[in-house]
Parts: sequence; structure tokens; C-alpha cells
Amino acid sequence: MAPFDRPTLPELVARTEAELSSRLELGPLIDRGPLRALARVFAGAAHALYGYLDFIARQTVPLEAEGQALEQWASLYGLERLPATRAQGDATFSGTNGSTVPSGALVTGPSGQRYRTTESGIVSGGSVAVNVQAELAGVAGNAAAGTALSLAAPIAGVSAAVAAAGGIAGGEDRETDAQLRVRLRDTVAARPQGGSVADYKAWALEVPGVTRAWVFGAEDFMGPGTVGVTFAADDDPAGPVPPPALVDAVQARITDPTRRDSAPVTAEVTVFAAVETPVDLTIELEPDTADVRAAVEANLRDLILRDAVPGGTLLLSRVREAISTASGEEDSVVTVPAANLTFTTGELPVLGTITWV
Repeated sequence: MAPFDRPTLPELVARTEAELSSRLELGPLIDRGPLRALARVFAGAAHALYGYLDFIARQTVPLEAEGQALEQWASLYGLERLPATRAQGDATFSGTNGSTVPSGALVTGPSGQRYRTTESGIVSGGSVAVNVQAELAGVAGNAAAGTALSLAAPIAGVSAAVAAAGGIAGGEDRETDAQLRVRLRDTVAARPQGGSVADYKAWALEVPGVTRAWVFGAEDFMGPGTVGVTFAADDDPAGPVPPPALVDAVQARITDPTRRDSAPVTAEVTVFAAVETPVDLTIELEPDTADVRAAVEANLRDLILRDAVPGGTLLLSRVREAISTASGEEDSVVTVPAANLTFTTGELPVLGTITWV
């Protein structure tokens, strides 16, 4: 079938004017005349219909569908759009010993995030850690450890609160069409095979908060019958190393005995959080300006996100390429690292310190 070229609005206007002139045997239409106005009205209506037909056509292709149509395609492969989740974690309240932080107390973050305590606590030793949960779902509810929280209403004997160690995490926005399409594409490209590498990766990515996942078989993990799974939580402000609660959630999903699409009972599956491993660099840059440095850093972050993975190798040639393609860069020399970098299965590479010389 030959491709169809959708006419542009100017083309439709020209066609409509020509039709009116020809059918009514009027010759050239008068500028600003009523027939020219009608031609533009008809052309605009036709252009809108072409647009709607174009939209309908896209819904018939799984990897171009949108909204509800995309969800229906995904459901055929056992996928559901991941819902938004609410962040939660401990907040440390300071105050007078014996003072009570009640359940349901409201605190707010620096950007207006609202959190409610899910339990009560009594101040001892000058402070008490109480679990809080964001009122609204989404990544906006995440807060790094040490973030100051304001009391929405005074609490007798309590003076201040901050996000405790580990921060307030786990808040995720509703999965977007683009993100769901990626999961659908991966699922269609690698149909379930009863415990293949693609299966484990897909199962991990079903858990809200998981953005990347890696799977290691027996030869790369702990011998016959074992499977290792690690992942990143790039949207977490404390990330990308996932918190223990998220590790537990992925472990539960992969080994859930009530689901048909889960790990084989013969597999010994271990989900673990890799250790954050900084990739430090020393770069001689020309021209050495703030804008060029920022462009280089952005390229390096993107490279490490794509190429530097647990159990993988980051090629020095790719590092040099990322730097040389940065906007404004004219010349550069990389002295650290001096060779390719290899990471163990327990290392999650992140961009470290860049030393500019």
C-alpha cells in the first residue's frame, strides 16, 4: 500500500477555492470575498477531520496508540498502567520529652508538599521518629533526608520536624503513555518464557519506582539455580540506589506464588540493591567555560545512565565521544579514567566528581 500524504491546511484551502471557482464557473475568487471565507471554513473543517482520522489510525498500532487505546493494547499482554503512588517515610520531630505527636498531624515541605503522620509518637531524648505519608500521590511528594518540615498547626511541646534518614520516598507519578509504550514494546519483543532474563526485567519494571533493571544468571551470580536482580530508582531524590522497602516490593513481585507470571519455583531469586559507585573524571577542556562544562556534564550523565551498568563495562572511547559532542566543546583531554571501567554486579555506576584542569 502506497503511503498517504495528509494534505496541509494551505493545500486544503487552495483545493477548496479551486473547486468553488470551477464548479460555479466564477473564475478567480475575489480577495476577502464571501466565497474565499467559505473556502477557509470548509478547508478548516476538512483539516480537523483529517486530524481525527489520523488519530484513529494511530490507535490501531500498539506502539503509536494513546490513552485508553494504549491501555487496551497493553492489557492484551497482561500489562496495566502503573498508578501514581504516595511517598512515605519517617520524619523526626524535636521537642520536649513526653510531648506527643498525634496520628494525623499535618506537616508541609518547602515546596508546599503536605504530609500526614500515620502513627503517634512520644518525644524521648529530645526527638521522636514518626512515619508520615504524602497526601497527594506523585514524585512531588518525595523529600530528601534533612528536608525541613513545617508544622501546619502547633503541637504542644513540639518545635520542629525534618525528614529522617532515608528521606520520604516512594512517590511516583502515574505512568505516562511513553513509559507504558516502552514496557509494551519490550514485552512484545520478548514474550514470556517461563523465567528468562527478559521476564525478570519486565517483572521488576512493573513495580512503581523501578526505572531500570538488570538480571544475572547462574554464571554471573551465585551458581546453578540462582538468579540475581538489581535495579535503579532514578526518580527517587535519594536514588538511584533503591530503599529497602522497594527492594522488598520487587522481591515480592517476582516470587509471588499466587501469580502465574512469576519466577519458577526451582529458581533461587535474590533481589538486591547495588552499591552506588561514583565515576570520577579529570578533564582538560577547551574552551573551559561554565556553559561548556554544563554541556559536558549533561552528556556524561546521559552516557552513564545508558552505558554504565552493574556487571558491565564503560568504554573510554564512549566517554571521550560524550565530551567531544557537547555543545561548544572544541578540544578536550581525558586523563582520568585512563582505561575502560568495569563494574561488578553489585556496583551501580553514577557520575562522580569531575576535576577540570
